[in-house]
Amino acid sequence: MLCAYAELHCQSNFSFLRGASQPDELVERAVHQGYAALAITDECSLAGVVRAHLQAKTSGFHLIIGAQFSLRELWPLPAPALEPPPRLLLLARNRNGYGNLSELITRARMRAEKGSYRLLADDLSGLDDCVALFVPEPRASVALIGEQTVFLRQRFPALWIAVELLARGHDQSMLDNLRAVSQATRVPLVAAGDVQFHIRSRKSLQDTLSAIRLNCTVRELGFQIAPNAEQHLRSRLRLAQRYSPELLAASVEIAKLCTFSLDELRYEYPEEIVPAGETPTSWLRKLTYEGVKLRYPGGSGHNNASGHNNGNLPESVRTQIEHELQLIADLHYEPYFLTVADIVRFARQQNILCQGRGSAANSAVCYCLGITEVDPARMNVLFERFISKERNEPPDIDVDFEHQRREEVMQYIYNKYGRDRAALTATVVSYRPRSAMRDVGKALGIDAQRLEQLSKSHQWWDGRRMCADKLKAQGFDPQSLTVQHWVSMTNTLMGFPRHLSQHTGGFVIARDRLSRLVPIENASMENRSVIEWDKDDLDALGLLKVDILALGMLSAIRRALDLIAARRGTPFRIQDIPAEDTDTYDMICRADTVGVFQIESRAQMSMLPRLRPRKFYDLVIEVAIVRPGPIQGGMVHPYLRRRQGLEQVDYPREEIKQALARTLGVPIFQEQVMQVAMIAAGFTAGEADALRRAMAAWKRKGGLGGFYERVLSGMLERGYDREFAERIFKQIEGFGEYGFPESHAASFALLVYVSCWIKCHEPAAFLAALLNSQPMGFYAPAQLVRDARGHGVEVRAVDVLVSQYECTLEEPTELEHRTQPAVRLGLNQIGGLNSEAARRLVAVREQRLCNMRNRALNKNPHGHDDPNLRDDPHAHDELFAFDSIEDLARAVQLDQG
Repeated sequence: MLCAYAELHCQSNFSFLRGASQPDELVERAVHQGYAALAITDECSLAGVVRAHLQAKTSGFHLIIGAQFSLRELWPLPAPALEPPPRLLLLARNRNGYGNLSELITRARMRAEKGSYRLLADDLSGLDDCVALFVPEPRASVALIGEQTVFLRQRFPALWIAVELLARGHDQSMLDNLRAVSQATRVPLVAAGDVQFHIRSRKSLQDTLSAIRLNCTVRELGFQIAPNAEQHLRSRLRLAQRYSPELLAASVEIAKLCTFSLDELRYEYPEEIVPAGETPTSWLRKLTYEGVKLRYPGGSGHNNASGHNNGNLPESVRTQIEHELQLIADLHYEPYFLTVADIVRFARQQNILCQGRGSAANSAVCYCLGITEVDPARMNVLFERFISKERNEPPDIDVDFEHQRREEVMQYIYNKYGRDRAALTATVVSYRPRSAMRDVGKALGIDAQRLEQLSKSHQWWDGRRMCADKLKAQGFDPQSLTVQHWVSMTNTLMGFPRHLSQHTGGFVIARDRLSRLVPIENASMENRSVIEWDKDDLDALGLLKVDILALGMLSAIRRALDLIAARRGTPFRIQDIPAEDTDTYDMICRADTVGVFQIESRAQMSMLPRLRPRKFYDLVIEVAIVRPGPIQGGMVHPYLRRRQGLEQVDYPREEIKQALARTLGVPIFQEQVMQVAMIAAGFTAGEADALRRAMAAWKRKGGLGGFYERVLSGMLERGYDREFAERIFKQIEGFGEYGFPESHAASFALLVYVSCWIKCHEPAAFLAALLNSQPMGFYAPAQLVRDARGHGVEVRAVDVLVSQYECTLEEPTELEHRTQPAVRLGLNQIGGLNSEAARRLVAVREQRLCNMRNRALNKNPHGHDDPNLRDDPHAHDELFAFDSIEDLARAVQLDQG
């Protein structure tokens, strides 16, 4: 009978360019081999453990969370160091051990540049509840190994020496040495495998990754290449032939000590957001009903059951607010909404325009909190899409901020919560066709110019696999063994993680030290820190994420609103823009949309005269329908024909009408696909959400294939035609390529309408705001200027003696018969002129004018304030007598003596 075995030393491909297997592949193979447990021990990292955890949960398999650390800095090897350095493996026994391990990784990563770490001897103290395995240098002497073992034993009560027999010619001598050290130090031995791939055939890929990491070809690896393929998850029979039963049994005993599971992690929300004397529930309710007074002013109002005055609140909205507050309270999500509301409040105090989106954002509560400007009464958005008792998952609110000022908001979060409690979410940058074929080709010694040519010829519609026909067209021989190996390695490498990058703005904020939940490391950008898990990992573990995103159009809209307010002499906000303006919709139907938000592209412009939006919800559909998802799903033409009356609107069953009536029987939004799956195929809310996730994860493995039988069988059982079922699934597959949620489309549609209204009624302010917010959008400044002139806006050239740094508005004089001001181009429109230099020029000019006015005042010998001298026209003429800013600057220098 074979001995039980637990593999305690295993690196996944999240030990970047070292491990040659995905975490889930390793777990699946360990289950197949009959292992008692598997430890994922990536290099100073926990980046891959969530994916391994999810796979282990499906199999009921024992996964151990750990990490590996090089001890090279503690005990340097003589150069050149071809042997692997001494290494330390740390395995979490319980929740405290996991927290200690996570903090150790954070300390080591934060003191080094991104992508590296630095471990110090002092870091190895206080790591309670962690099992330690010491992996010595294979050819080190007994004395050296003994000295290092004693050093570690003083710091780790639970210490073992790992015996890794990989058939490399010195196994017996190494085993003898380790036994001698064990006997002398009383530190026990345990079997381990230094695993780097799940099956033997991945050895070639591992060699290729080594070449990529070392920036050489596979032929040039020399002694850096592993001599055999023993670093895979070997069969228990093979292990029994290599190790004694005592060493194998020790691995299982250690595994029994490590009972920690990622399911034990519990996220706790920050407490600063609730004032003394309030609870999260009471404070959220109070803020919500304070917002009601602003959103629904006027009317006699009445006090509701909670004592709040509802103002002119429609009964349907009051019911919706109470429903949402109750659901939020049941799931204890009040701190999440309060956290987002606090961030939005800061932005508004700083005059930073922002707009929330996401299903939770398009709710009555978020509307009253000021998180979103989309009135839920105008929408038919399912609040339970992200907030559901069945799924019990965190809600999801994305908040867009002005792209030029988002950093202020991010630094507010860091300053409020501290870098030990707030960090950005990671994004796993994975190999795609171009990068994979380029890196593998370089490792195989293929000419760099030919690689670059092939890489540029590959387009997204060519798919995610490298094909022989494409190579042949570029002059490669598909029958060549090198080319065949290149194709094989490239296709295997596709989707492998390349490195961790920072998310565009997803923040994780914790009540206590975030580093005890997940390791934190430095980002490449200054003053940024990033956790090691991405969005999908956070969703799987139920951790809070607030998306702080950047949107260029918000910068332009805020500037335009400020310019309009200055002209009118009164504050002007988004909510002051009239709804459903006829002139605005007329402009949209003419596709006169250069420079506006979302509907400015050629594809959108070609759709506008056919769809002819006349109300807000038409814009919601317009935003969503010109996307690859609806186009590939065959939804666009049926919808247009039905809208134009060329095709009858029909529903296969009356029950499905509730999901599709608002889009004439054609599913256009992700929420509708979920509703159809629940109504017609019998999906539960949880299954429908899994379908949504599969639609959103089109870049990753898995896709939608697993849902085909479930959708078809469910619809056929409920009496739907097979043709209809096939068509619905085809549309679902279309959503796998950029399908758009209705909730996001609603938030975007509001910005579409706002930008269009400003362009229609305040074209000068719109142009100036767009030019001051560059770079953004489809159009260059020259195209925007040309379009504005076509709408009657006078655009005045940059004048060094008049222009400010940014573009400004110049009101018409009494002699000018214009209703719109002229746009004076700013110094920011001069190509190659440094912004600091341009601002200095403006300051010099203003200083010169100030000096001349002061001289004019000083001409009064009696020291009285003479208005004739204060507004001396000669002083004004003197300023404008200069031919250039250089002359002006020299004059100021003379004035200053």
